[in-house]
Amino acid sequence: MKIRGKLILFGILGGLAFNACSTKKDAFINRNWHALNTKYNTLYNGNLAFEEGRNALHESYRDNYWEILPVERLQVTEDLKLDSEDNNPNFIIAEEKATKAIQKHSMDIKDEERNPQTDEAFLLLGKARYFDQRYIPALESFNYILRKYVQSDKLNEATIWREKTNLRLDNAELALKNLKRLFKFESLKDQEYADARAVMAQAYINLNAPDTAIQQLKIASYYTKKNPEKGRYYFIIGQLYNQLGFKDSANYAFDKIIDLNRKSPRVYMINAHLQKIQNTELTEENKEELLEYLTDLEENRENRPFLDKIYRQIAEYHLETEADSLALVYYNKSLRATRGVPQLNALNYENLAEYNFDENQYKTSGAYYDSVLTNLPENTKKYRSVKKKLDNLEDVIKYEDIAQYADSVITLYSMSTDDQIAYFEDYIAEIKKKDEEAAAKETKRQLAGVVAFGETKGGKKNKGKFYFYNITSLGYGKTDFEQRWGDRELEDNWRWSNKNKVLPDALEGIATPADGIEASQLTQEQKYSVAFYMDRLPTEVSVIDSLRSERNFANYQLGLIYKEKFKENLLAAGKLETVLKSDPEERLILPSKYNLYKIYEEEGSPLASDMKENIIQNHADSRYAEILLNPQAVLADNSDSPDAQYAQLYRRYQNQEYLRVITGAEENINKYTGDPIVPKFEMLKANAIGRLQGYNNFKEALNYVALTYPNNPEGKKAEQMIAQQLPKLEPSNFSPETNTKGRENWKVVFPFKTSDNENAKSLKEKLEKSIVDLRYKNIVSKDIYNLEDQFVVVHGFKSKDFALGYVELLKNNKDYRIDNENFVILSSNYKIVQVHKNLQEYKKELLTPKP
Repeated sequence: MKIRGKLILFGILGGLAFNACSTKKDAFINRNWHALNTKYNTLYNGNLAFEEGRNALHESYRDNYWEILPVERLQVTEDLKLDSEDNNPNFIIAEEKATKAIQKHSMDIKDEERNPQTDEAFLLLGKARYFDQRYIPALESFNYILRKYVQSDKLNEATIWREKTNLRLDNAELALKNLKRLFKFESLKDQEYADARAVMAQAYINLNAPDTAIQQLKIASYYTKKNPEKGRYYFIIGQLYNQLGFKDSANYAFDKIIDLNRKSPRVYMINAHLQKIQNTELTEENKEELLEYLTDLEENRENRPFLDKIYRQIAEYHLETEADSLALVYYNKSLRATRGVPQLNALNYENLAEYNFDENQYKTSGAYYDSVLTNLPENTKKYRSVKKKLDNLEDVIKYEDIAQYADSVITLYSMSTDDQIAYFEDYIAEIKKKDEEAAAKETKRQLAGVVAFGETKGGKKNKGKFYFYNITSLGYGKTDFEQRWGDRELEDNWRWSNKNKVLPDALEGIATPADGIEASQLTQEQKYSVAFYMDRLPTEVSVIDSLRSERNFANYQLGLIYKEKFKENLLAAGKLETVLKSDPEERLILPSKYNLYKIYEEEGSPLASDMKENIIQNHADSRYAEILLNPQAVLADNSDSPDAQYAQLYRRYQNQEYLRVITGAEENINKYTGDPIVPKFEMLKANAIGRLQGYNNFKEALNYVALTYPNNPEGKKAEQMIAQQLPKLEPSNFSPETNTKGRENWKVVFPFKTSDNENAKSLKEKLEKSIVDLRYKNIVSKDIYNLEDQFVVVHGFKSKDFALGYVELLKNNKDYRIDNENFVILSSNYKIVQVHKNLQEYKKELLTPKP
């Protein structure tokens, strides 16, 4: 009986459980069974994964405090993500759990949802998709809640999330419209009201309405119960007030953040302090007070994670008080203290670059601008602006290096042997002293680091372990490496000093005969050997003369750059005067004098009249003398201008007068040395050389243009041609002229000597007449081959037989009787012959009958 009763009881319970599992029966047990399973099983785990994913996003997110902060801390990419793309694993889990809850526990009976937890499942689904940046699917989830669950207590929350999603899709106006309707018709909880107002604030920021955004953030900061949100909202309010120019109101907002103290993340408080300092005008009365304020921030142990920003603000203070050396120290301290904040690095490097630029230290400035670019995202306005400055400085750096090196070597060459030996002994003693100091400093730093880490809990715990198993020591080593070398890629020769990440802390001003060799490539014996340096000193007069010529040209180019690009007339005048004092080549004398005259005239110097007289008397036949004597007449008659000369040469290039183009370009290059048009002459000359002399000479000429004028359009074009066009022209092997099957055209070529130009022209006219008379569709041209030879070419035959038939027709037709020497050639082979000037090889390989 007892056994029978138990069986009956188990049967009843099993039946109830079976019935409860059904999603099609609207019964009390069914509803509660599925609600409990949804809430405490599926959704519980989904919400845990969602929170874990959101916390991970918040921890990895880095705010840019130099721009208006977004209301929501979420790192977003430019592109919209699709369902098929790789997504965050935590949000995948959250989405899977939400989907499982909907599929297994949804009780949609008679178009009404009977499971009260299903709307929360859809809400989790939408939030998981939102944080995974899949906004379209997220929007579908939120809209489904609003359309389907009209009695849900999650409608307001779903509306707020939907409008956040609309903002991400750049639908700010739609988000504002829906939120205003929400305020009008619905009653919201305080936190919901604060969240909705915050979303409206972001919408107004996106629409560039900062004043309205401020009002929304004030309301949000009042109603929110979350202090981290209060701190963020106050900080954005302060930023927006700064944007509007209301510094007092901004400081009031920053004071509210400071008053929150530890209730809000400390990063907001530190940045609020710094923003207040930036908003305070520095005067003699408050100078000491501000310094004390900054010193307190620097010395507070709790502020150690934010020393990079504090150091930068101290540097700004010292720069404004004209304590330049202290400012430079603190900029560098900020660079060493920063971790993963490229915006801060870029600002510090830019300040250092601008300081050195203002001090006329253009080489150092260029090195810092290069570091700015490594910390800026490409394809931004700021990046392009800095890149333009750096491009302008590259020529300065290049020519300063040339002039500096040449001066150093010439100076050493001019010394007696004893003086040279004494110089190198002093140089070696100096580098030995620096090496010893650096080694002692490094040893002391390493010992201090090891001792400090040994006293920590982790150091004691891992004491005695092999270095790579000692987690603490390994972490210290990694940090130490990054401080010394930066973020280096795994590659050979990673220590070479020409890596971008090496900071330009000190750029030596003295070149030595060891220049051109990396310091890391020198052995200890070479580094400290007088004989090594003495052996590298040039002893031939021709080498020194070449260095003098390079130095004079470099100084001349520097004079023009300082005058034209940087408007530094004093620097420009100094360089040009140095050129004239250094026995320059004839081609540099007159343009140097003319540019000096223009500088003196602009500066109102009495030297202008002396220089004008000098040019008129000593260079009476020059174009510059004509300009000085009668500038209006010269302007009226523009036939001798550089542009007119270039246009004339270009017309000759089109007429295949390549030799005249080359000689004319050389003449104009010497005549207009320093003029911006010179690279155009060089490029035209290179193309003419290629047409006349072939591939190898063309390659050499292009390389010269690319290396000599790297920042000019012609230099960049030459570099592009070297990379893209020359590899296509390089092959010199001929294609077999059999079985082409119409894939290529053929040509008939009539060779002539260049001296026999009249007969070549006459034949060209006859051939053109024959094309018309015989109703062919071919084209006839006269092509230069080299200095001695030229071709009259009939292009466009579909096969070799057609070409040979045409030749035979001309030979036998009584109206033409053309029997001049000729040969038929495949179009691709003709191109190779013209590019490589290897006609004899072609004839030997393909035209000579095989035995």
